[in-house]
Amino acid sequence: MRETPVLDLEPGALGLDGVLTLKLELLQHTGSFKPRGAFNAMLAADVPAPGVVAASGGNFALAVAHAAAQLGHPAAIFVPESSPAAKIDRLRRSGAEIVVTGAYYDDALAAARQRATASGAVELHAFDDPLVVAGQGTCARELDRSRHALDTVVAAVGGGGLCGGVAAWYGDRARIVAVEPERCPTLARALEAGEPVDVEVSGHAADSLGARRIGAHPWAVLSRHVDEAVLVGDEAIADAQRRLWAELRIAAEPGGAAALAALLAGAYVPAADERVGVLVCGGNFDPSEVA
Repeated sequence: MRETPVLDLEPGALGLDGVLTLKLELLQHTGSFKPRGAFNAMLAADVPAPGVVAASGGNFALAVAHAAAQLGHPAAIFVPESSPAAKIDRLRRSGAEIVVTGAYYDDALAAARQRATASGAVELHAFDDPLVVAGQGTCARELDRSRHALDTVVAAVGGGGLCGGVAAWYGDRARIVAVEPERCPTLARALEAGEPVDVEVSGHAADSLGARRIGAHPWAVLSRHVDEAVLVGDEAIADAQRRLWAELRIAAEPGGAAALAALLAGAYVPAADERVGVLVCGGNFDPSEVA
């Protein structure tokens, strides 16, 4: 894996209080944090001749295709119709078998599970697997090593793999703020119900944060270690994308900008001297949308 860069912003950058540090996971292999979990799970598995099968809104698909190619395994990737064309185009060039099916992630997941059962391939889950969660948490390990005195870490939540990995690494040594789109509130609804529940998903960041239910393994960590869970609207996410590009020349996809959106929109307001780490976790989109 690449040890991705950490960017310390100057005081008052983006009009925010606090001491802000960005962990640039959009510069990881395939453009997101996802290869961390894909490699961790694949290296731990006894992969048979049929290879691996995965479902993803796009980023985990790219990660599995990359890891499978590096390790010499066949891969079949099931992608929902909601995935951006930019991600699907990259997948078609990856060498993996690509199947576009269903409206959202859970539809593609059902089709992937049918294939795994029929073929004997290993199913790799995008977020509900302890090895995947642990792999994603290695970005928090890097951040902690380079900026060991952070008070707060802010991460986006879809199925919970990234934020679960971050929370597993930090435990109670830092405040963990989980951020979701208002139209994909899987963790928020789980916290209200006291357990994972199904939700309707849609909106600007649904391709990467559009899981209909928080994963059981991430939930086991998040329910104990998340200090605050906040929701942000589609326009706030789009504004975060625009400002990342206009002020920092960072081109982040909607899901990748969601964590920062919570700060820019005031969903989470740090203290003046609070040291805040923000995960900018993906950059797979058409950059002309923000340029």
